[in-house]
Amino acid sequence: MQIGEVMSKSTGINRVLTLELARVTERAAVAAAGLIGRGDEKAADQAAVDAMRRELNSLEIDGEVVIGEGERDEAPMLYIGEKVGKGKAPKVDIALDPLEGTTLTAKGMPNALAVVAMAEAGSLLNAPDAYMDKIALGGDYPEDIVDLDATPEENVKAVAKAKGVGVELINVCILDRPRHADMIAHVRECGARVTLIADGDIAGVIHTTDPSTGIDLYMGTGGAPEGVLAAAALRCTGGQMQGRLALNGGDQEERARKMGITDFGRKYKVDEMAKGDVVLSATGVTSGSMLSGISQQNGVIWTETLLMRSSTGTIRWIKACHTNKDKFHLND
Repeated sequence: MQIGEVMSKSTGINRVLTLELARVTERAAVAAAGLIGRGDEKAADQAAVDAMRRELNSLEIDGEVVIGEGERDEAPMLYIGEKVGKGKAPKVDIALDPLEGTTLTAKGMPNALAVVAMAEAGSLLNAPDAYMDKIALGGDYPEDIVDLDATPEENVKAVAKAKGVGVELINVCILDRPRHADMIAHVRECGARVTLIADGDIAGVIHTTDPSTGIDLYMGTGGAPEGVLAAAALRCTGGQMQGRLALNGGDQEERARKMGITDFGRKYKVDEMAKGDVVLSATGVTSGSMLSGISQQNGVIWTETLLMRSSTGTIRWIKACHTNKDKFHLND
């Protein structure tokens, strides 16, 4: 018996189920791809949600969405607390973003993804739909060399020192938002480079673990759900991250309390947001620096998926060809 099989039996997430997760994101990505460049963010997101829900509900799992697109079931999104799967063991947590980059998809811009993470029940941080302050870097560094409470300059210099290079060779990925104007200015003033992204901070965080991207550090404020999904990816690929909820007051704090969060100033590390055996699948919707997007040639649909698992340390890039007999269709 191989090591991977022993781990599968102890966690309940078997190898077949891991591969089935790729089909979930493939379906969502293909559905959203039919609306690339059409200017309708809601329609693109809804197409991805509908396809992802159908595929999740076909899996032999007793799943609960702990990171979703909302906290109530008033809208037809995959909401926090929604049950998915056929109701059979194993019991698992699900974190998802059916379409990370709704604006990117609507405008035909790069780096839109469909993303799902799955872990044993109780393994993923149940965070409210709120903002989160984040800082992340790759795994080839000493622990805790960066910190959310340090200044941008201090964090950049710490990474440069650990890497053994000048600050001018450090590249920091930041979401292009008005709230980050001061952060961007401080990073540039200390001599480092800034790569701005329009959307997609899950991919931004993952980029810090891949030397080919040229990204050394990610920092900024984005969605808490995306933060947990990014932590799930780092759990599989290696890398460091701190995340702290940035709640806007009474309503969000009350929702956080209902989820068991009482220390609103807590800085979460990767293994506090995603622990145990974690599986993550991400499929490209539009082509970007990490994955190729959906393409269709002569009635055949091509997808590219990044599939990773923490317990085995396996990272797969799956380039798949879907013929008509697979029943994959744009706008499915």
